[in-house]
Amino acid sequence: MRGLTDSGRGTLQAAFTAVAVLAALALFVSACATGGTGARDEGPAHAPSDAVAGAAVSPSASSSRAPAHVDAVRLVRDDPSVSAEVKRDLKPCVADEYPIDVSYGDVTGGSADDVVVNVLTCGDAVGVGSYVYRQEGGRYENVFHAEEPPVYAEIDRGDLVVTKQVYEKGDRVSSPSGEIVTTYGWTEGRFVKRFNTRNDYSNAVGGGASPSS
Repeated sequence: MRGLTDSGRGTLQAAFTAVAVLAALALFVSACATGGTGARDEGPAHAPSDAVAGAAVSPSASSSRAPAHVDAVRLVRDDPSVSAEVKRDLKPCVADEYPIDVSYGDVTGGSADDVVVNVLTCGDAVGVGSYVYRQEGGRYENVFHAEEPPVYAEIDRGDLVVTKQVYEKGDRVSSPSGEIVTTYGWTEGRFVKRFNTRNDYSNAVGGGASPSS
């Protein structure tokens, strides 16, 4: 290639340099047209913002209903709607164990668990008073009470179920003749009776009185 003069070699090198410059310029223009991120604009670049949005709408653990724990004995004693007789008889059976049953659950649709309290007798566990307390403004308000013994209140699938034992003449405390079960639902700020169910027991079972001939 000695036939190629120095001036010819210089011209050829200049041409190669010009081509390289044009190629680099084309790549630069292409990058600007796509926002400078290339393929990352199509998917992975949006992943962080999507993750933040998902976390914002998912419920937090603190938003769930936390179980309540109250001093039920004090709640009953401080309640002006509880009869003086029930308060007077509310005494420990053994040591500091009071004859009182407490249930927590949702029967009024409030933001906190409602409290259902049953006061019993020590000897035979007969219910002498049933009460429902709803939390309002950080305090518990009595929204239901029944003091016609024997009575017992429970929470059943969001309803308040109150059971009253029925005694006929000659029935022992441990052997009532039947029971009346009343179901209440919370409607417009109060409990409304939905229906009653009466169950009659057989006196021939469990050593009770024999059926009359």
